[in-house]
Amino acid sequence: MRIAYVCADPGIPVFGQKGCSIHVQEVIRALQRQNIQVELFATRIGGKPPADLTNISVHQLPAIPKLERAVREQVALSINPDLRLDLQRFGPFDLIYERYSLWSYGAMEFAQAMGIPGLLEVNSPLIAEQAKHRGLINYHSAQQVANRVFQAATALIAVSSEVKTYLMNYVKSSKIHVIPNGVNPDRFSASDRAFSTQPETFTVGFVGTLKPWHGLPILTAAFAQLHQQVPNANLLIVGDGPERENLEAELLAQGLHSHTKFTGAVNPDEIPKLLAAMDVAVAPYAAESDFYFSPLKVYEYMAAGLPVVVSGIGQLLELIDTGVNGILCPPGDAIALAEALEKLWRSPHLRHSLGQAARKTVIEHHTWEAIAQQILHIAGLNTPSQFQVEVRG
Repeated sequence: MRIAYVCADPGIPVFGQKGCSIHVQEVIRALQRQNIQVELFATRIGGKPPADLTNISVHQLPAIPKLERAVREQVALSINPDLRLDLQRFGPFDLIYERYSLWSYGAMEFAQAMGIPGLLEVNSPLIAEQAKHRGLINYHSAQQVANRVFQAATALIAVSSEVKTYLMNYVKSSKIHVIPNGVNPDRFSASDRAFSTQPETFTVGFVGTLKPWHGLPILTAAFAQLHQQVPNANLLIVGDGPERENLEAELLAQGLHSHTKFTGAVNPDEIPKLLAAMDVAVAPYAAESDFYFSPLKVYEYMAAGLPVVVSGIGQLLELIDTGVNGILCPPGDAIALAEALEKLWRSPHLRHSLGQAARKTVIEHHTWEAIAQQILHIAGLNTPSQFQVEVRG
């Protein structure tokens, strides 16, 4: 069986270090484990592939030049015929699987024309996200592309119920399947995690691109309060991004810079070791009316056997059973976050029990292998007798 995986988004280096990059790699990896030949069509390659993905054929789509935004939008839109020709040239394929990008419709229309399944994975309300955070010149054209590609796809895969609600503005509910993000448990081990009764240090960790929507000012405020009660507390921030300078300035002003480590951007292979250095991991999102994320970081925290403290918002309300496999805090509440962290510092037993339950949750219900099986099932190419993750229409 041959599958074409398409990522025409110039903002996603498919072999890069961003969360979206890891998502692409893990879906491809999981499909390969189903004895499927995957060929990748991408605008931005982003470096050398990981060792276990060097066997896939990579077809680079035309690059998007760094010009004025309106020109870049037009160039991205003009790539559709090239994509369609490439799919025709390197086919035939049994399935076209695409990560939705702002200007791409050629792959889904090609699948429709060839009479093969075309599945479109949608990770966010991308038009609104682009307009808010990066800038969008031709809003009307982006809406036209969205209508066109959503209609052409055989089925849409939404990473959260909130994304499904957004997609229902374009297509019927029956066409949309909710599949949250997952994890590869083989990458992480909880067996060697130590829960000392009197730790010399207590490390609070965060992993992710340092962008405004990740609630990092909430984390710094909570850490400042925690440090007053727990002087041996440290903060480990894994990742890089536009908010780093502001975070470093705030931590310096609070006298906490010496208790904080910024790793900068790291290779995905380094993440398990860095998670093993943490005592607790956080996802401190602010209160948002349109929270639509399926936070990959939280699934990875949990797979590593870490106790997690996350905002009670969106999909996290479904994933975390507070007090059982993690702790939920009110979104944007730095005081509540600090209190939860102090509670975990005081109770190594609670940290251990939450971490073990967290790992059990993701291994039983949220593996990439199970997600790959669902993808094939939705495409009508395979019907596994049992799924590890519920398929929700």
